[in-house]
Amino acid sequence: MQNHFIESNGIKQHYLEYYAGADKPAVIMIHGITANAHAFDGVIHAGLLGEFNIYCPDLRGRGLSAKPAFAYSLQDHALDILGLLDHLKIEKANLIGHSYGGLLSAYLCANYPERVHQILFLDSAAELNPNSGQMLAPVFERLSKVYDSYDTFIESMKTSPQITFWDDYMESYYCADIQMRPDGRVDTIPNLANMSSVALNVINQNWNTTFRKIEVPCTIINATDDYNLNEPLLPRYKAEETVAMMKNCTLHFVRGNHQTMLYGKNADDIVTIIKGFFK
Repeated sequence: MQNHFIESNGIKQHYLEYYAGADKPAVIMIHGITANAHAFDGVIHAGLLGEFNIYCPDLRGRGLSAKPAFAYSLQDHALDILGLLDHLKIEKANLIGHSYGGLLSAYLCANYPERVHQILFLDSAAELNPNSGQMLAPVFERLSKVYDSYDTFIESMKTSPQITFWDDYMESYYCADIQMRPDGRVDTIPNLANMSSVALNVINQNWNTTFRKIEVPCTIINATDDYNLNEPLLPRYKAEETVAMMKNCTLHFVRGNHQTMLYGKNADDIVTIIKGFFK
């Protein structure tokens, strides 16, 4: 794994690179709304290494990328990714997007179809559970807190309602989520104001229209387990509705919930689908 920084769309953008060789296909993996590039560590190490040239950007305001005070629209994010594709000399991208990363992939394809080859959506669809706002509340609440120490932060994450088991790659993801203060306390890198702006832009987008514009081959991987409130974040019927909107899309189901799907044995199942889809 290598860390890289580039100038893209007027900001400093960080991305992780896992290089497999000039003869291997490239995939861009785009993380969720408050996540970071390490969100895919579990999936990558479950069997993608050596199979693809993998590039995982930190979206603006997250991870090691720049954190502007404003400009968190879908268009801002899309131009960031297009800048990365230009830097990597990728004409038409294979995209893997988890949650918000899937929505951003759909937006890119709908508005810049000439730059997208295929899309694999990880628990991402035109509509989520009708209770998704309440279900995602704990994810956003962590952004407004200061934790006494790193250990306190990790213990708090382990007791989050969506965490049904713990995996070492979850810790590498959460480690990339925080910044240390001089007094030893920690808070998250993404802040509540910026991520709320991202969420508002998601709410204001017509996703049914966006997904219906997609003509490239796609697949949706739907996590079947409950996220919280005894419900999955993306119910099966919502995934099926989104598949029906697109001209060339298949649907797969895996164990785990919206977050735990990316780890452990659940990640093994995702890797199998990824390899089959992109090859």
